Amino acid sequence: MKAGDAAYLQKLAENGANKQGALALSALSDGGYQNEDSSYYEKPPSYFDREAAEFTSMEKQSGSAEDGELEQRSPHSFQTGAVYTGQWRGNLRHGYGHQKWLDGAEYSGQWVDNRADGKGRFAHKDGDAYIGQWRANVADGLGTYYHKDVTTYWGSWGKDLQEGFGIEAWGEGARYEGIFRQGGKEGHGRYHFCDGSEYAGAWEANAINGAGAYSSSDGRTFQGYWRDSVIHGTGQYVWQDGRQYVGQYAFDKKDGYGVFSWPDGRKYEGFWRAGKHNGHGIITTKGGARQPAWWKEGKRIPDGES
Repeated sequence: MKAGDAAYLQKLAENGANKQGALALSALSDGGYQNEDSSYYEKPPSYFDREAAEFTSMEKQSGSAEDGELEQRSPHSFQTGAVYTGQWRGNLRHGYGHQKWLDGAEYSGQWVDNRADGKGRFAHKDGDAYIGQWRANVADGLGTYYHKDVTTYWGSWGKDLQEGFGIEAWGEGARYEGIFRQGGKEGHGRYHFCDGSEYAGAWEANAINGAGAYSSSDGRTFQGYWRDSVIHGTGQYVWQDGRQYVGQYAFDKKDGYGVFSWPDGRKYEGFWRAGKHNGHGIITTKGGARQPAWWKEGKRIPDGES
């Protein structure tokens, strides 16, 4: 693989790790995270929980709690500054409603017993938006996330994270189609590069890992194993002019035993290190003659010399 390809795939890995994180609806989810010094920092409440304390102290609306009927009421302003306009059942948001928070974030859609549940649209204050299915205040089911001027994801969600099959497309033209697990690419997937190149195969931990096939837009192909988005393991690399290598790789370079052949019949069968001939090998000439040889860091040396 050319150095440019390695850099391109590294960019892919960075895209996967950094951009997908923006798709997780973290602004809606509770929890905490670890700082670099491993201390635990408690995240602020999710948008949907900010009025929880006020709801517990609200008086029941007369006549509504007992009969369970839906009521359309005038806009209700919370102490947090949020405003809800829509249907109620007792002192719970229930039915269709729209809530806008003080910072400009807003949700429009279905509510069940005070929770976003069903179909709805949440728009972040920065312009990002999720439209799709909800369950108990989190994105869950099918939905689309628009990450402003960066990427769009269409597909399945589970607990506010990409989960199951989905399609993630970037503004510059790259696209991933495949399986997600807990917000990261995991399983089988196909990645279309901006220049027309393509990778199809295994993903793990949001990077290319395992068996897969890469087809470059200029005609080069590789089929084999990968680790952290670079070739690593055994595989077959074929160039446009008919040259090919079949053998072992280590971190994107020929390393171990491998066979390199040319269209005119020439061939090298032997050992490699860091992309160069290294150790014992056999050379086959155009005429079919076979010659043993020794190499060190890409240079041929007298037989048996170390």
